[in-house]
Amino acid sequence: MSALTLWWVWGAAALVLGILEVLVPGFVFLGFAIGAAAVALLLLNLGLVLSLPLLLLVFAALSLLAWIVLRRAFALPRGQVTRFHDDIND
Repeated sequence: MSALTLWWVWGAAALVLGILEVLVPGFVFLGFAIGAAAVALLLLNLGLVLSLPLLLLVFAALSLLAWIVLRRAFALPRGQVTRFHDDIND
């Protein structure tokens, strides 16, 4: 049994990625954190016994899905551009 097939390893990875998201601006790690948390919940609640390549595939698919949802939820509307006319130092 590989360490990556344990639910708490995925939970710890989700926690670390969530902390990294706080430190790095711009939804870089949040999709990965959501994907890792979802895999941890799948392993914990359903008791799935999956091989490592299949777990990584599920993680990648869930992370991509989370990133797409986050992008649609928090992106600026199409055609809208944020422009700053005043500098904070003026």
